Parts: sequence; C-alpha cells; structure tokens
Amino acid sequence: MNDPKGTVVFSTVGRPHYGFDLFSLPLHSSFNNLASEHRLSDGISVNFNAQFANDDPHSVVFISERTGLPAIYLTRPGLPTPKLLHSEPGSLFHDRPILKNDILYFISAHQHPNRPFKSWSALYSTTTTLLLDEDQNQNPKTTRLTPSDAVDYSPAISLSGQFVAVASYGSRPWDGEFHHLNTDIVVFRASQPSKRVLVCQRGGWPTWSGDAVIYFHRQDDDGWWSIFRVDFSQDLESSSGYPITPTRVTPSGLHCFTPAALHDGKQIAVATRRPEKNFRHIELFDVESKTFRPVTETLNPNFHHYNPFVSTNSQFLGYHRFRGESTQWGETTIPYLEPVSSPIKQLQMLRIHGSFPTFSPNGDLIAFNHDFDANAGIKIVKSDGSKRWNLIKDRAAFYNAWSPTEKHVIFTSLGPIFQSAKTTVQIARIEFNPSDLDGDKEEIPCNVKILTKEDTGNNAFPSCSPDGKSLVFRSGRTGHKNLYIIDAVNGEFNGDARRLTEGQCIDTMPSWSPKGDLIAFSSNRHNLDDVAVFGIYVIKPDGSGLRRVYAAGDDVERERINHVCFSKDGEWLLFTANLGGVTAEPVSLPNQFQPYGDLYVVRLDGSGLRRLTWNGYENGTPAWLEGDEVVDMGRLRLENEVGGDKLKGRFEEPLWISCDF
Repeated sequence: MNDPKGTVVFSTVGRPHYGFDLFSLPLHSSFNNLASEHRLSDGISVNFNAQFANDDPHSVVFISERTGLPAIYLTRPGLPTPKLLHSEPGSLFHDRPILKNDILYFISAHQHPNRPFKSWSALYSTTTTLLLDEDQNQNPKTTRLTPSDAVDYSPAISLSGQFVAVASYGSRPWDGEFHHLNTDIVVFRASQPSKRVLVCQRGGWPTWSGDAVIYFHRQDDDGWWSIFRVDFSQDLESSSGYPITPTRVTPSGLHCFTPAALHDGKQIAVATRRPEKNFRHIELFDVESKTFRPVTETLNPNFHHYNPFVSTNSQFLGYHRFRGESTQWGETTIPYLEPVSSPIKQLQMLRIHGSFPTFSPNGDLIAFNHDFDANAGIKIVKSDGSKRWNLIKDRAAFYNAWSPTEKHVIFTSLGPIFQSAKTTVQIARIEFNPSDLDGDKEEIPCNVKILTKEDTGNNAFPSCSPDGKSLVFRSGRTGHKNLYIIDAVNGEFNGDARRLTEGQCIDTMPSWSPKGDLIAFSSNRHNLDDVAVFGIYVIKPDGSGLRRVYAAGDDVERERINHVCFSKDGEWLLFTANLGGVTAEPVSLPNQFQPYGDLYVVRLDGSGLRRLTWNGYENGTPAWLEGDEVVDMGRLRLENEVGGDKLKGRFEEPLWISCDF
C-alpha cells in the first residue's frame, strides 16, 4: 500500500489573524511615546517567542513561520532580512530559542515518543559557530538535553549560562489537561543535562534572575495566575532540600503570566490580564515595592501583547504583538490559502482562511465557511488561491460537501453550530451555475433547497455517496444524534430518512468512502457516559459491518477523534485527534479551543499511523484531494497573484482565562 498523497486543506483556529511581529523598548523610557517602540522583525508571516541573542541587545533569535513551519531565525543590525538559523530535519515545530555563549537552545518535536498521548516536545542544543558562518554548508550536531522518555517545555538559561531550567512534564503520559499544564520546574547544568533536579512542583515558563533566583507562573488555588519565586542554591549534587516550596510574588486580583526577570534583581516583566481590561498587556513588577508599572497599554491599548523578554544588561524589553492594520511595511492581508510544510513528501498541506472545506469534483474549487461569528455562509475559492466568491451570505451555515458528480451542487448544514439534538438545523442542497464563476461577479446566484423536515431537530454534517444519489448525515430527531441516509435531490420529502445507526450515543461527522462501500464517522458509542471521547467507526451503507478503527493502540479509550475523511482509494483515513498531547504552554498563545488537535492519517485497518501537523495550535476540519488535478503550490507562494482578506488581528485571549471569581 502506497503512502498518502495528494493535497490536504484544513483550518487552524485563529492563526491566520495573528500577524505577530517583535518589538522592543528601552527600559529607561517613560512608555508613553510610541516612537520609542522599535520594530525588530520584518512583517513577514508571524514572528514570536524571541530572546536577545548572545547578550547583544540589538540581536534577536525568534520563531517565524515564513517557510510553512515554525523555524528559528536570527535578526541583527546589518542583516537585510532575518537569517534562518536552524530548522531541525523532520520537525514541524520549534519554540523558545535561546542563544547563549554561542550555544543555541530550543524546543523541537522531531523525535516520536514510544506511545500515544504524550507530547513530542523536548529541549535540544546545538553550537552556532557553523550556523552563523555564511560560508559554511555543514549542519552542526544537535544534542537532546531532555531524557528520552520525558517532555520539556519553555526553557530558560541562567545569567552565566551554567544552569538550565525547564517546565517539565517528566515521563508521565499526558493527563488530558490543556489549560494549566501539570509541569514542574526542573534544573540541570548545561554541561550535565542528565543530572536533573526537580526544584519546584507545579510551575511553568521559568525565568532566571542571575544564577540563583527562578521565577515562574502557575495558577494558584484562588484561581489567579501568578508569578512565584524559588531561591536556588546551585547545589545539584544533593537532592536534599528539593523540591522547594515557592513564594508567591504577584498578588491576587489580576492574572500574571510568562515572566521575564531582569538580572538586576529588582523587576520582572510580566504579561497581565486585569478584570477591567479586555487586552493582555506587558507590565513591570517591582519585587521590592510590590507595585506594577504599565508598559504597553499606554502605547497600544487595544492590542494583545505576549511573552516579554529582557536583555542581559536590563536595558531593553521585548515582546510580540499584532503588527497593526495601518502599517506601511510587511504583510497586511490574510491569504485565502497558505502553504504549510508536510512531513510526507507526496502530500501537500494548505491552511484555509475558514473552516469545513470541500473540493469540487475536479479539485479546481474549494467551498468553505468563512466566519461563524458573522454568519458569513458559504464561500468558494479557486484552489490556487487566486479568487473567491460569495455563494450564501448573512446566513449561518457549516460543514459542506460538494457533490462528487455535479460541479454545480454543494450540500451544507443551515443553522447554528454546536447545539443540542433538538435545535433546528437543516440539510440543504445548493445549486448554482458554474459559468457564473467565469466572470467578474463576487456574488453567485444560487438556489437553496431544504432536504430535511423542520421538526426533525439537529440535522448536520452531510456527506454524499460517490454516485451522487444519496446523502448520509447526523440527525438528533430521536433525542440522540445518530446517522441517517436520504435522497440527495429530494431529501426526506420524497421518501423517509433511513436510519443507519442507533443508540444513546453521539454518532457524527460521517464521510462516505469514494469506493462507496463504507461510511466512516466519529462516535462515543464505546463510552456513553463521556461526551468528550470519540473513536473512528465504519459501517456499510446498508447498516451492516459496524466496527471500530483503533488508531491509538492500547490507549483507545482516550481517543478524541473527529473530522474523518477518506483517501480516494478508500484505504486511508484522515482525521483530527488528541494523540500527541499538547505541544506548547497554551497560556502563552491566543485562544485555542483544543490545542491538542492535530491531523493524522491511518490505514483502514488501524496500521500506519502518521502525524501531519504539530505546531501548538488547534488544527482541524480537513478535506483531501487526490487525482490527476494537483493544487499549484508554486503559485500560492506568489503574493501578487493570490487573493486575501485584510489582516486585522482578530483573535481572542484564551476563553478559559476568567477574571470572574
């Protein structure tokens, strides 16, 4: 059986709107003059999670996604564009780079753990002598500093470079949490990474003040995220005295996260969320007077600011934020389609600015839902990203399925998403004239035909049979969400809906195999008491042969799998799942509803599991194109030929961060 091939198009929660760039301020400034804010990055793609490099306040190492994956870049005076410093072969994720004493420390996720439900994130180091030499083509050796069975996040290096602190998950499998990760603060010498000491329990995002004080964040028992401190003796030879009971530094009444300590021992830069404010801002906290000094709110009051970093000489403060709508430099549009790096050579990956994409029969068009908050209905975009049309406007719609036999027919769900079984949602057949796509029209006339009866509850997630004659969908008409089949032209108004599955379970998101022999879907029928666990099931269209496809080996009871679809030959399944845990600390990012959501493929017999995305975001709603038509990835990289929306920084703070206690 061949490896997966073709093109996968998918969505990522919030990511198209980020527009992150890096900025710095002199700490001696008054923070009330926007002119004092210095831009460090070039406005291309997203740029974030930086540190000043090698104690130089004018050089920065950071993460950028300009090549389709989060890789490590360096910018400094004299470089016309940021330099790709490192991208570990086989890794689609790099994070929190630190360049200290010509050694690059970074998080990567290229070594697979020995079981599912465990993050791939670990700390590595490499020397930068070769990386910084423009004439060298050699790849320096990378050393894993995290033990082979452990998971580490958010590294920090002490002032001298002797000590490393990480937020470590240890060797435990992921517990399923994704708000406050159950990590501990672990310290080791940079020269002896195998000799690790658990310095403090329950903590994340460590930062050093000198070589003897570590600050970190965690959510305290009163609900507020706060900064804590431990005094480190620098004695790693004896385990006595560890773990240390920390001291809470910042008060209750506001959230404080992602600290960056100044080495003068007097202040900490923190990101804050205050009850009366709608935005995350950077503030300086004086550890002696216990007072806050606002930094970014006076400069950009209506932007979120993330993950501060400070120079070794305590003279400069940096952070990342949305670059702004009115900027005269950098990217100012969100492309309709964006190429993303793939771990499989013959499988292309595209991120769409929207959700629930579906390909036209020959693959030249993609229908999708653009913006649920604005009831944006359904749009159609060329699969090379060059043009887009409105098919339905000002109407709530979600989850689309293009007829595999009719280029002018798209099926969708009309009504609110994520509602109860009894909420009215209807399956609709949408017909339009494909020739209308050849002119200058932006609004495409169409006819909407409802296929389900109004009193049948929540009918959604249609999928069309390969002959174009039937639809399978999920319906809540009995009070439980099961699968039904109807005629693709007249629906249940010319014959009853035939029930395909039964039970007091949630059967949802069906996908009809292109071979016509099977229907795959997600269900919790193996654990009716838990609405958060879903496995893959397949059933024949006549209702026989129901079986489960096991993707997670021995840990199948923890599977949360959704958005299943088939390859063209019907031998592979593409889906979204929680099998890889959490890749980065979620509190350091904008809102991700399910930051463990990543794309995978598996053979129909449950073998050959491959992970397609791992980047700290929630990825989902994939569609898979195979065949003679190939999406023109080269054209997608030519910005002047690809359409897009205005970049406005429309993303949210994590919705689970509450200020209402």
